[in-house]
Amino acid sequence: MAKERVLILCTGNSARSQMAEGLLRRLAGDRYEVFSAGTRPAGLNPNAVRVMAEIGIDISGHRSKPVEEFAGQPFDCVITVCDHARESCPVFFGARRQIHKSFEDPAAAVESEPLAAFRRVRDQLVQWLAEFASTPL
Repeated sequence: MAKERVLILCTGNSARSQMAEGLLRRLAGDRYEVFSAGTRPAGLNPNAVRVMAEIGIDISGHRSKPVEEFAGQPFDCVITVCDHARESCPVFFGARRQIHKSFEDPAAAVESEPLAAFRRVRDQLVQWLAEFASTPL
């Protein structure tokens, strides 16, 4: 049986969508082929790599990709994880589902401990993606 294809989008493809890609692969990689991209790729954020490593997921080999790289490819589900991506992402015709769930940008958060926002968003993604993975597309 072929895996369902999921594309996760955010603005920079530097933190939220990268963490979500790694998490969904871990949670349901047997069911989903997972990709991520950004409307304005900004490079992989090292803090995202660090907080994912804390829970045993290595995303250090990921790269920030433009959404245009996936133009014309079929996806079963397209997920936007920030409001800007939802407003500016292209339509993926043929996607059976388009889902939006906004998460704060951890790189923009003002915290005394810079990793705190990344951990918070990571943990929110874990919870939300576990629920997503438990329901069929």
